Order: sequence, then C-alpha cells, then structure tokens
Amino acid sequence: MRSTLSLRFIFIGIMAATGVWLRPFHLSPWLDGLASAAFGACVVWFELEVRKISLQRLIGAAVGSLLGILGAYLFSLVLSRAAPGNTAAVPFLQLALLLLMSYVGLVVGASKGETLNLSALGGLFGAEETQRHSLKLLDTSVIIDGRIADIAGAGFLEGTLAIPQFVLRELQLVADSSDSMKRNRGRRGLDVLQRIQKMPQLHVEIVEQDFPNVREVDLKLIELAKVFHCTIVTNDFNLNKVAQLHGVEVLNINELANALKPIVLPGETMRVFILKEGKEYNQGVAYLDDGTMVVVDNARKLISRTIDITVTSVLQTTAGKMIFGRFDERTHAVHDKAPVERAERPPERAERPARESAAT
Repeated sequence: MRSTLSLRFIFIGIMAATGVWLRPFHLSPWLDGLASAAFGACVVWFELEVRKISLQRLIGAAVGSLLGILGAYLFSLVLSRAAPGNTAAVPFLQLALLLLMSYVGLVVGASKGETLNLSALGGLFGAEETQRHSLKLLDTSVIIDGRIADIAGAGFLEGTLAIPQFVLRELQLVADSSDSMKRNRGRRGLDVLQRIQKMPQLHVEIVEQDFPNVREVDLKLIELAKVFHCTIVTNDFNLNKVAQLHGVEVLNINELANALKPIVLPGETMRVFILKEGKEYNQGVAYLDDGTMVVVDNARKLISRTIDITVTSVLQTTAGKMIFGRFDERTHAVHDKAPVERAERPPERAERPARESAAT
C-alpha cells in the first residue's frame, strides 16, 4: 500500500517538473508546473476509479469506445463529403459526433460487460476469474468472533483471505473506543488478524478499494464482493440475508457451527449438568459444550447436579438448536449425590467431640 502511494506522488511530482521545464501552456513556470501537477492528479484519480471496475466492465468499455470512435469516423466522412464547402459547421459536428459516440460506446459497453464469460476464454482470463472466486472477504464481526482463526488453522478455508481497508478502519475504531468492552473486542480482533497472518498455509491480502459514496460497512462489503465476484465470510445474520438478496455468496460461521453440532434423536440418553431453573414449572436448564441449550423437565430441584436424562424432542431454530429432555428418578441416576453426602459428613464428625465432652 505504501509503495503504491509513493509511486503516485512520484508520478505527480514528475508531471509537475515536466510542466516547469517544458512549459506546455506558455504560462509562467510555476503555473505550468501547477497545471501539469493537476493533470497528474486527474490521472491518479482515474487510475483509482478504474481499479474498482471489474475486468469484464473494462473490456466492454474498451470495445464500446472503439466501436463508437469507428462509427464517428464513418459519419465524419459522410459529413465532409456532404458539405465540402462549409468549413465552420462540419468540424464542430465531427467533434461532437466523436465525443458523443465515444461516450455512448463507453457507457453501454461497460454496462453490458458483465454478460461476458471470461472463464470460457481460458488462459489468463480464466485464471483471474478462478482466483477472484477463491477470494474470501472477512467481515468485522467474524474477525472479532475469533473462530475464523481456528477454522483457517484447521485447513477448512482455501484461497486468499482478503481484509478490506475500511474493515480495518472500523476494527481500529472499536479498539480505540472509550468503552472498555468494545476496546477489548477490537483488540481481540487485531490479535486474531495477527494470528491468521502468521499461518504459513494462508495468504492474507489487504484490499484498498473503497466506496466513498456508500456509508455503511456492510454495504461496502457487498459492493466489493460484486466487483471481485468473491465470497463474504461473516457471522452477522442481517448481512447474510442482505448479501443473498444481492446475489453475493456468503459463508456463515454460525451455520457451520450449527452443522457441526452432534445429532441427538428423541429417546436417546445423555448426561448433562443442570445449571439453573427454567421458565416453566419444575424445569431445569443445562448447556452442552457447544452452547446448545437443554431444557429438562422434573429437574428444578437438581440444580448443580449432573444427571442422566431422556431426550424427548429437538427444536432447530435460526438462532441454533434446542434440546428438550425429561428426568425420571426411577430410571436415571444423579452422579454427584455421593460427593454431596461426603461434604455433609464433616459437621456430624465435628459434633461428636462436643457431645463426648459434654457427657464427661
């Protein structure tokens, strides 16, 4: 990023020096240098805008412009032969036709360029299309979440992990927040990025493209995914839905976590630790290692106990999976009853010396 920025400043400086030396506008040296520098800045701006456009749009725009220039040339020949003596209006019409048809060809060609199938051409174009499809954009939420590092470290992500510059800015703002909770989340996200960059099997790329006209980071991600024809990696439910409406592929970490949860069928027996009481009468609530909530009937009096239950039903929701079970004291065991009894024995042993001393 810094090398590219330095080259841009060097180019503008060379343009300014050339204007001072050659004086193309026949002004004072400083004015010519300033005008040349402004022209160089316009070239750099044009280069930044072109970088945001896909290769399909560039090819369509180039072909459309060439066809427009060719059409304007043919019309100019007809005008010059139709009105050979009119030396005032013909050059103006020829220039107007050239600008008009070039502009129309550029705009129409760029708009129709998305219909080109570059992968069918093979070679360089097919390789570029495949590389862009293998690119995966990381969202701020999935970086802060941290599970993306474990998934990538296990080898389940291929291709290139791309981190947009505006996502890094948002992550830095969170890390510099005055709120301690937000600050810790932002710093954890930066630590996750450093961990990903140190993985030798991964290639991490910083994407500089930005969309100043778009304010929200989620919409910027969607627009960037459209430009590169790549996939967004996130755990944001709303971003997932909006991206699908725009036709952008999404890898949702939460959906992956739900898919990896163990399958439990009604009638099976499982062992859980009752953590708290439930909302309904005589219910207890437990959690599995992956965070799945287990609601157990007849377990309200068994809080802080590990018990065996029978699964009665499994409910799959958009937020995750919920398991409902039932405890039957006639057929299931409470595994921490013995430790509780041993914990209650020392007071009885402590009372014996007092009774013996009182008897003496």
